[in-house]
Amino acid sequence: MREDTARTRRSRNAARILVLAAAVIGVVHAAFSASWALGGTWLLSTIGAIAVEFSRREPLESGLLLGTVALVKLLAALIPVALDAQRMPWPRVWRAICWVGGPGIVLYGLVNIVASGAVLLGVLVPEGGYDRDAMIGHALLWDPLFLLWGLALTGWLWLTRPVARRVPPTPEGRVK
Repeated sequence: MREDTARTRRSRNAARILVLAAAVIGVVHAAFSASWALGGTWLLSTIGAIAVEFSRREPLESGLLLGTVALVKLLAALIPVALDAQRMPWPRVWRAICWVGGPGIVLYGLVNIVASGAVLLGVLVPEGGYDRDAMIGHALLWDPLFLLWGLALTGWLWLTRPVARRVPPTPEGRVK
């Protein structure tokens, strides 16, 4: 019985570390989007020249779009922490949403890391050329962060999933 309690405690601690790591990564993503929404340009070129041009040409629309993205990322980062602290209504609904989001951003990050890496290595050669800063940003910064965010979130979900209780068999070997 003690071993199960220690294992449960270790699992719970690992889950808490994972949900907090996911939150930190998500907040970093959200902070950059918020900075760009407010007109900042640091590392904006690493998401693409089209984003830089859009922010110059249409600052209001760009700000609103990036502000919305920042808000969604911030909520996606913080809702799991609130859920872990049992501070969210409808926990099953939120967990289901997290089960879509976690693996979804793992896949998104992984696909984009592979694609942008393949372009940078010359394995894929886009017809019209490519934006080198954006490819480097996606291969080495933004998409690895998405991948880590998704892995941490999915790991937390896995460690905190409900487990079925085992009913001990009767002396005759039947389950009650």
